[in-house]
Amino acid sequence: MNAPQTDKVLVEKDGHVTIITINRPHVRNAIDNETAAALTAAFHAFDADDTARVAILTGAGGTFCSGADLKALAGGDDYEPWAGHPDGPCHDLLSKPMIAAVAGYACAGGLGMALRCDLRVAEEGATFAVLSRRWGVPMSDGTTVQLPRIVGLGRSLDMLLTARHVGAAEAVAMGLADRLAPAGKALEVARELAHQIAAFPQIAMRSDRMSTIRQFDLPRADAIRQEMELAAEARRIEAQAGAARFAEGAGRHGKVGGN
Repeated sequence: MNAPQTDKVLVEKDGHVTIITINRPHVRNAIDNETAAALTAAFHAFDADDTARVAILTGAGGTFCSGADLKALAGGDDYEPWAGHPDGPCHDLLSKPMIAAVAGYACAGGLGMALRCDLRVAEEGATFAVLSRRWGVPMSDGTTVQLPRIVGLGRSLDMLLTARHVGAAEAVAMGLADRLAPAGKALEVARELAHQIAAFPQIAMRSDRMSTIRQFDLPRADAIRQEMELAAEARRIEAQAGAARFAEGAGRHGKVGGN
C-alpha cells in the first residue's frame, strides 16, 4: 500500500533502530483511518528496510494510544478491523521485533497496539485497560487473541469483562509489560533495549522469535479470523451508538458505565 502523506505518524531512525510515533497528542493519540493507514505503511517500511533491526512504537505528548478515534466513528467514519483486515496495522506478523514504549494510557485499541508489539516497556503511571467496553465497541485489533496468550485466560477475561485499569507495576507483575521504567523514561528504556537486541546476531534471534510466536495450537490467522467474525455483530449494532455517547461527553473523569 502507498504510504499516506500525513504528520499523524512520525518515523525516526537511530542506527539500526526505527522509532515510530503516533502523533495526535490533542486526542491522546487516538487512531483514525488515516493514522491507521500510516501506521501500516510505517510497519511495512520498517520490515522491508534491511538496515532496520528493531522498531519502537510510542506516542507523542505523554500518552501511548487511547484507541480508535471514537469521535470519528460517531461521525459515521467506520474503521476496518485493525487485525482482521489485510491493510490493518495489527494484521501482519512482522519478521523483526517491535517494542512498545508505553506512557499514559494504552487503552482499548491502544492496548491492542501495545500487544501487537513483542515487548512492552511501561513507565510508572502508565495504565492498560479495555475502556471501549463501556461504549459497545468490540476489540478488533487482535486483543482477544494476543492478551490471553500473554497473561492467561483468567487475567484477560478480568480486563475484557470489567474494563478495569491495570497500572504499570501490576502490568509487569502479570506479564503484560516486560520492563518498568521511571516516569518519563519509557522511550529511553525502550531505546536501550532495542539497541541491545539489534546488537545480537540477527538470524538466530529472528528464527527463535518466529518459532515462539507460531507455536500455539491455533494458527494466528484463524484466531484473528474468528475474532473478526465474533466482533461483527457488536460493530454493526453497538459500536457507533456507543461512540456517539462518548462524543457527547459521557464517561469523562474515568467513570465506567454500561449503556
